Amino acid sequence: MTTFEPLDRDDLLALRAASTATLSTQLFRLGLRNQVLAGLRLLSQAMPRMVGEAFTLRYIPAREDIDTLDVYDDYDHPQRRAIEACPEGHVLVMDCRGEGRAASAGHILLTRLQVRGAAGCVTDGTLRDTPAIAGLSMSVYAAGASPMTNLALHHAVDLQVPIGCAGVAVYPGDVLVGDAEGVVCVPRHLVPIVAQPAMAQEHLEEFILRKIENGAPLRGTYPPNEATLREYRIAAEPIDGHIAR
Repeated sequence: MTTFEPLDRDDLLALRAASTATLSTQLFRLGLRNQVLAGLRLLSQAMPRMVGEAFTLRYIPAREDIDTLDVYDDYDHPQRRAIEACPEGHVLVMDCRGEGRAASAGHILLTRLQVRGAAGCVTDGTLRDTPAIAGLSMSVYAAGASPMTNLALHHAVDLQVPIGCAGVAVYPGDVLVGDAEGVVCVPRHLVPIVAQPAMAQEHLEEFILRKIENGAPLRGTYPPNEATLREYRIAAEPIDGHIAR
């Protein structure tokens, strides 16, 4: 499997401080308009923030003569291997082709993933046992719930290959960031470019929000004119040295 140079810790902390909305704006500035995974919702409530490198699993449509229940007797089944191989701190991302009639995983497998230290699980399919999954401390995003077993519609084939998830291209090693609003995929090579500006944008917008709450008009405040930016620089100087424009 492909190995990558470690990402900068400060950049990862900056991503954790930024909302998915802010990150989508920063990626839009670079010309990337399709990085938000569409139609997914957070199923687990204990951990609404997720940042981790993508570990991918690809499904193709199931076939009745191959995908029978006895295939799960094989501990090396690709779905099981993905759970046991996903590294600590990574996000398991599953390509289910947007097919949600059968679940892509369930509570036992995701519990094992959590115990192994994964940062989260993202699927553009559905999950079974969702009432129990809601209690996990790991972030879990899916298109919804289905009690139907995985094998009815899904055949797991590949680990750590480029996939499509919820309409977004996800490459192994890309960084998935999730919050209560959704999930955004940050291409790995862009992490050093968007992370610090995203955190700076958050700081600036927090300052702007306080001004709006105190009665400031939009004109001159949002977007900020030079006077507002000057006021922000004075207030923000001890916090960070990046100004988001």
